[in-house]
Amino acid sequence: MGVIVLGLMLLSLTIWLGLLCFWGQFWRTDQQLEIGETQLQSLPMVCAVVPARNEAELLPTSLRSLLLQDYPGSLKVFLVDDRSTDGTANFAEGVAHTLGKPEQLHIISGVSLPPGWSGKLWAVEQGINSASLFAPDYFLLTDADIEHDPGNLRRLVAKAVQEDLDLVSVMVRLRCESFWEKLLIPAFVFFFQKLYPFRWVNNPNNPTAAAAGGSILISREALERIGGIQVIRQALIDDCALADAVKQIGRQSNSSFSPASPGRIWLGLSTLTQSLRPYNSLATIWDMVARSAYTQLNYSPLLLLGTLVGMPLIYLVPPMCVILGAVWSNWAIALTGLLGWFLMTFAYYPTIRFYKCSPWLALSLPAIAFLYTLMTLDSALRYWQGRGGAWKGRVYPNPDNF
Repeated sequence: MGVIVLGLMLLSLTIWLGLLCFWGQFWRTDQQLEIGETQLQSLPMVCAVVPARNEAELLPTSLRSLLLQDYPGSLKVFLVDDRSTDGTANFAEGVAHTLGKPEQLHIISGVSLPPGWSGKLWAVEQGINSASLFAPDYFLLTDADIEHDPGNLRRLVAKAVQEDLDLVSVMVRLRCESFWEKLLIPAFVFFFQKLYPFRWVNNPNNPTAAAAGGSILISREALERIGGIQVIRQALIDDCALADAVKQIGRQSNSSFSPASPGRIWLGLSTLTQSLRPYNSLATIWDMVARSAYTQLNYSPLLLLGTLVGMPLIYLVPPMCVILGAVWSNWAIALTGLLGWFLMTFAYYPTIRFYKCSPWLALSLPAIAFLYTLMTLDSALRYWQGRGGAWKGRVYPNPDNF
């Protein structure tokens, strides 16, 4: 038994060494929008599109932050009232009038959801169609629960223009105040970065593509090139689907002898722009993850099986070996397990520090990973039961039934 346990631990240790050394330095938090800011070289026109479904409570903060951007160019905001029942449109008008900027805000009353569309993307499509009448250079796709730092749009535009990017996105700072948020939210960001290492995303020669839906700046040219939002109309993980379309379709070459080049995208973290959405309980975070975790695995039973085997091997084997090694007085197993636990703690600590949580929480990654594994399993169970993804009062069927 000791030989088997030691073998599993050596395998886990090898995986961690590989992740730390060869997996795009995913564990680092150095890809940040606020790092290396430079001055604007031009002032392209931007239209922000905000899908809003029953967001009256958050709009006084989120919409206000968008209307008060310090961007010196032209910014128009298109808020799509997605059939809200809480007076979302009235609250939005009130915010704009209070700030003396009613002409900057355009409110669109959303129409019924047609077959084959997810609710959010249908709202975004309506907003883009209205905004396109102004022929903007860029669209800012954002959510109604995001509080933008005053300089967020200015930094996004500067990044896009100076580096000739088709799409710039930041994973906004998620709320991390309650016990469950501090325990599980930094890990959500950590696992996302492991799935999509930001350095790989930002490398045009690497096929990895991802974005964060809370704050996406995309050029009108790139959006038209991929065929518009309708090409991803069924996507439940719409931000990553959009980034993948932009990067994979790429740019047409001016020469008939040269192949098209990949689309240029950039994804990073933000220390200043933040989400207002609270996750005060285990249930709310569980539902957030379970809504799309199996989608992330492409609804593949094989990938699910790999996850259910791989997550315990990577995250649970090291602490179990520490315990078993101590009980058996087998110090080879205990010390090897301790080394593996140290490596995962070392990898997780930058994210914990970024979210200003207690350093001791970095040691809890094995328990957190166990909870996320159960959430992933529950996501698959929901899919097999035909419940699909539920969000904002809508339950989406399995993609096969769209």
